[in-house]
Parts: sequence; structure tokens; C-alpha cells
Amino acid sequence: MNRVRLATVWLDGCSGCHMSLLDIDAAIIDVAGQVDLVYGPLVDAQEFPEGVDVTLVEGAVSSQDDLKKLQKIRGRTRLLVALGDCAVTSNVSAMRNGVPVSKLLQRVYVDGAQEARGVPIDGVPALFKQARPVHEFVKVDLHVPGCPPPSKAILGVLSDLLAGRKPDANAKLKFG
Repeated sequence: MNRVRLATVWLDGCSGCHMSLLDIDAAIIDVAGQVDLVYGPLVDAQEFPEGVDVTLVEGAVSSQDDLKKLQKIRGRTRLLVALGDCAVTSNVSAMRNGVPVSKLLQRVYVDGAQEARGVPIDGVPALFKQARPVHEFVKVDLHVPGCPPPSKAILGVLSDLLAGRKPDANAKLKFG
């Protein structure tokens, strides 16, 4: 049996979807026995690999860096899954969309700072005017809504994918 090459990615989000994935508890042992986790926040890979079977993308696209990463991932992934409401609709990440970026950065890094006031520029990607969902930039094969999606729903989707079935996320999940 060939093992599925699985990757997970965290763009502009809170990591709640990754926490929900880890919350599948003991079932993670069964999933781990069927996949090679080739990229993700808990993996030491520095470069997104070629030939990934399934990538779970959490978070919205909020910067040019997010977009470049997402485009590379799409080009190297057979099945791309938008995991959670931020990836599906831009949800919480989009709460800042009505505020100009300069005002947002001023509020966070100057007005709200106790020390070292000033907007960081070194090594920090410039924000887009708006946080946008993943499907506005690349083809998404499956949307898994929820904030975060329940661990049982994530397990159901992964189980279907690992068994070679196309999951019906609409039957298992709801927004919010």
C-alpha cells in the first residue's frame, strides 16, 4: 500500500484548525500509519516538497508571502483542501478588511505597544489591503468549513481521502 504524502499549511489564521486536527486523539495513530507527513508547522521541512498528495491549508491569504507560498503549494499538490472558515471565507482574518493597513499597523505596533513602539519592517511581509479566502487565488478541491472544523469532521474527511473516496464535506460540516 502506498502511503499518502500529506502536508499541512498555516497561513493567516489562529492555528485552531491544526489544533482540531491534533484533537482527533487516538485516531491520529491510524492516520499516521497511512501517511507520510511531509510538511507542516510540526515538521522540520524548510521547503514545500514536490509530489504532495493532499495539503490541508488553514488561514486566509493576507500577504504576498502567503500568496507565493499558496501558489507553490497548489503547483506541487494533487488535492488541496481549504481547512476552516478562514481558508474558506477569510472569516476572522477578514475582520481587519475595513481598516486601512497603515491604520491597523499604527494601532497594533505604535498605539498598542508598551515597548519598542514602531511598525516592524525587517523580515515582515507587507499586508494586502484585504485578507481573502484561498479559492480566490488558486483552485481548491475541497472546502472544509468550521471555526475550527470539529475534529470528528476532520477525521471523517481524512478517512474518506485515505480510503480513496471524495468526501462530502457538506454532509458533515457547517459554517461557524
